[in-house]
Amino acid sequence: MPTKKHQMSSSDASRIQSNEARNSGGGVASGGFASRAQSAGAKNANAATGGASKTASSGTAGGAVKSGAGAAKGGKGK
Repeated sequence: MPTKKHQMSSSDASRIQSNEARNSGGGVASGGFASRAQSAGAKNANAATGGASKTASSGTAGGAVKSGAGAAKGGKGK
């Protein structure tokens, strides 16, 4: 059985995504290899820091989390 030689890093994922965008005229397919590489890189970076890392792929827009009284209505939290 082959051994795991290299985990995907954020810089690896960035390079893959850049090449895919360049080769496809600027677009990157949702659910394609580049997006899976980005997800794996983010997970590995997060695991390496013990879960303290905030990334754009964490499921929130720009890593921001709304909280407070106005958050449910789309307003600014206090």
